[in-house]
Parts: sequence; C-alpha cells; structure tokens
Amino acid sequence: MRGDPGNGRGRRSTAARALVRLARPLTRPLAALLLIAGFAAAQPPTENVVRIIRGRFTILAHPGDTALARAMVESAERNDSFPGLPRPRAAVHIDVAADVAAFRALIGPSAPEWGVAVAFPRSQRIVMQGRYAGAEEGNPQEILRHEIAHLALHEALGELPPRWFDEGYAAYSAQEWGREDALATNLALVLRGVPSLDSLDLGFYSGAQRATGAYALAYTAVADLAALDRQRGLSLFFQRWRESRTMDSAVRTAYGMTLSSFESRWRSRTRRRYGALAFITDVAIVGSGVIALLLPLQQLQRRRRRQRLAEMHAAEAASERAQREQALEEILRSTAGPDSR
Repeated sequence: MRGDPGNGRGRRSTAARALVRLARPLTRPLAALLLIAGFAAAQPPTENVVRIIRGRFTILAHPGDTALARAMVESAERNDSFPGLPRPRAAVHIDVAADVAAFRALIGPSAPEWGVAVAFPRSQRIVMQGRYAGAEEGNPQEILRHEIAHLALHEALGELPPRWFDEGYAAYSAQEWGREDALATNLALVLRGVPSLDSLDLGFYSGAQRATGAYALAYTAVADLAALDRQRGLSLFFQRWRESRTMDSAVRTAYGMTLSSFESRWRSRTRRRYGALAFITDVAIVGSGVIALLLPLQQLQRRRRRQRLAEMHAAEAASERAQREQALEEILRSTAGPDSR
C-alpha cells in the first residue's frame, strides 16, 4: 500500500512532526537542523545491516535477508519501466525489516496490521517485511514492484491520482492477475452491487477482507481503462492527465468518453463478469455447508434403516423356522396312524 492510510500520502514520524511545531519560532537553519536530527533518530540502526546498490535502487537488509534483498533489487533493476509512464529517474531507498517489531517501527502506527509493504512516495522510500513474512504473503519481487509502481506514478503525476487509481495501477503494473480471484467469492457484489470508484477508497481502510475486494476492483478498473486503447494503453491518458490536471478531462481526450461514462461501463461489466459468479460460488459454499451438516444425519438414518432391515430379516427367518417346524410336526402326526389296542 501507499503512504499513510489516513490520507493516502506519505507520513512523517510523530517525533518529526513535533519538531516541526517546536521549530516554527526558530530560525530556518536551526529548524532544518532539528528536522534532520529528528528524521535521523527515526531511521533504523545501520549496525549489522547489508547495503546493496543496483542502479537507482538502494536496499538495506539484515544479513539473514541478504539473498532475498539481492534477488529483489536485481529484479527491480531489470524490470524498471511501468505501463504508460516515462522511465522513472528518482533514487529509491528500500528497507527490509528483520522482524515484525522492526517493520512496525519503520512504518509507524497508522499502517494496517495486515500490510506487508508500504511505499512513501514523497521520500521515495519503501519498507518491506523480510523472509519472516512467509510464502503465503506473496512473491516478494511482485510485492516490491507493486510498491515501486506507487513511486513511479507519484514521480510522474504527483498528487493527482486518487487512492483507488494508485492502488489499481500498482496492482496492474505488477501483473497481479490473482486479484480477480477475490471477486469470484465476494458476497458483497451480490448483496450491495459494484461500488463507485470514489467509494473504493474507504475499502482500503476497512479491514483485510474488505481491502482485498477493494484492491481487486481497483485493479479491474485500471485494466479496463487501459484496454480502451489497445495500441497506446495508458500512455496518452497519462500525458493528457499531466497537461489538464484533471482525470475527467484526461479520460475525455484520451478515450473519447467521460469519466462517469467509463465508471458506468466498468460497473456494468464487473457486475456481469463477477456478480453471477460470486452468487453461484456463494450458493455452492452454502450448499457445501448444508451437505456437511446433513451428511452425519443421513449416515445415522442409514444405520437405523440397516438395523431395522436386519431385525425384519431376523423376524422373518424366525417365523419361517416356526412354520417349517409346525408343518413338519403335522406331517409326522398324520403319517404315524391310530394307536393299536
């Protein structure tokens, strides 16, 4: 994710903000020194830290994460271009946290607990979890490219992109096709329909489950926008956005439709593509749950039925034996004849 979840932008540390307030009455040189000292105090210690530099990327990691850090930064350097944007030039600093405590200390208290990486576009800085994060969190190289895409977009467009576009573009740049899988089981699409683009921003701050859906929807919105121009993708759109400074004007001149028209088109297509699938999937899940509940009852009923059948067979066999014995006794009596005198 990008920056501060409270406003979608980069965040200074609490100590640095306090220093800014204290420094206001002071002269500018002294204030600058105080700010530098505050930021330096907020940085992680550099003892036992490995520094790797590849092109415009500098990555810091503890020795246990050296191999992971080298693989990530080399991949970032090889694949350092982004759809529709000019090649980024700004230097990027990457911190790989040694553990959860270090990660939380580096990103501050405002980031969500479920985050695995955070980009700070204003300072061109990224903080990532190290190898302790586990494979279930995703491919580290893909995660890093997602975060670098935030920085590249900010370098080209500054504060223009809204949060939904920023996150959707980062996922689109990292080719996170698996994002769409979340929509196949998203019950909210069935119950509440596809949200508006503006309302997607709230989803990034509403817990891991809702954020997963917001990321997936933002990804599909950016992918659908890029698909409007098969040849140029997002390049002309970004050019017009930089010139006009408004997203609606950029969509008009690049794709020949208004932003509201695109939004209506995207919501309709998303509802058709995933709404019915989500409904069917949810019905299947509910059905599986019902079957799981009914299966023990069915097995119990079968056992009782087999027991009753066994009792009936035993009763029938006993009745047949009694009838045979009675018939045999009658035959024996009839063949014995009258008693002699």
